[in-house]
Amino acid sequence: MNQGRIWCVVKPTIGLPLFLGTVLLISVTIHKTVLGSADWLGAFFAGG
Repeated sequence: MNQGRIWCVVKPTIGLPLFLGTVLLISVTIHKTVLGSADWLGAFFAGG
């Protein structure tokens, strides 16, 4: 692991949840934006 020294600066108990929470927030935001702007999605779920 070539980035192992980052944990000398940031404790893993703080850094890992912060990193995973950021990834989750970005993922949910992107999915909400894409699914909210898809005009065909409602028709797809209705069987059309």
